[in-house]
Amino acid sequence: MNSSDGGSDVVGDRPRSGPRATYPTARPADSRRRWFVGLSVLVVVAGVAIAWLGYTKFAGSDVTGEVTGYEILNPSTVAVQFTLTRKDPAQQVACVVRGRSKDGDETGRREILIPSGTQTQTGVRTEVATSRPPVIGEVFGCTANVPAYLTSSTT
Repeated sequence: MNSSDGGSDVVGDRPRSGPRATYPTARPADSRRRWFVGLSVLVVVAGVAIAWLGYTKFAGSDVTGEVTGYEILNPSTVAVQFTLTRKDPAQQVACVVRGRSKDGDETGRREILIPSGTQTQTGVRTEVATSRPPVIGEVFGCTANVPAYLTSSTT
């Protein structure tokens, strides 16, 4: 063998020149398996962490409003009746109630303040003025983050 095929100028167990010096020997399968398992565990841990963060941020709301009925009072008013459910009945809640026309457009909206109470479920009825004849009344949403302009003042 000559030095061009890596046969002669050998230092330790690696040749200094030739194909065996240029192209390393294959890694053992254990090394590749370790990398695969390590990266797989890292991906699973990252996925669980992202799922936990998403769940804590977007999980079920502390406050919900569900329509139990509506009544069209006249061509410009709809009465909406709904059940408010809140985890902490001692907190005030703001809800947005709206009326919709035949084509699905929102034609009236009302924000209402529901004061604190003693029960987790409360029945609420309100009227919404509309710009066109309503065909349905619905709760758009409720929140425990009551805007400052909606809070009841104690003067």
